[in-house]
Amino acid sequence: MNTTDPEDERTTDPAAGRATASTDGPTTPLTADDRRWLARCVELAATARDAGDDPFGSVLVDGTGAMVADARNTVATDRDVTAHPELKLARLASRQLTPDQRAAATMYTSGEHCPMCAAAHAYAGIGRLVFALSGAQLAEATGQPGWGLTAADLLVRSGRDVEVVGPDPAFHDEVVALHLCG
Repeated sequence: MNTTDPEDERTTDPAAGRATASTDGPTTPLTADDRRWLARCVELAATARDAGDDPFGSVLVDGTGAMVADARNTVATDRDVTAHPELKLARLASRQLTPDQRAAATMYTSGEHCPMCAAAHAYAGIGRLVFALSGAQLAEATGQPGWGLTAADLLVRSGRDVEVVGPDPAFHDEVVALHLCG
């Protein structure tokens, strides 16, 4: 049984042992490598913003900790509403990595997955998601309504075993600033 506490957006699936996501910060401690990859995501988000796109960046890392690829949002510059970095990396993973390699991989991203990207993540079979800023935090900061769904909610409902870690308070102000300046 899945449970959701709307006060802190915790989603759990105790029977499956899946990780949870919280607006208070990660429920699983982040490593120095996790923070290094999140910092790269924030750099990519800044590059996207500077190019006229919404500020989102993502990195796909394999099970050994090596970067497979990175991507930034190019929705405006490509004139493609699906040009989210997470979707690009999920596509790449499904083409270039075996199912076992995808299950051992981590997708890092500056902002929590939207529903489209969460579905792509699940279908690709990527084993872990780490994000800097939650969708709820982004909605609160920008005044946009957001989706009202967490990536953890969607990934748990997919039936896939995905560890979800985030948000990381260390990046909150920097990522919010990217979304507020224009």
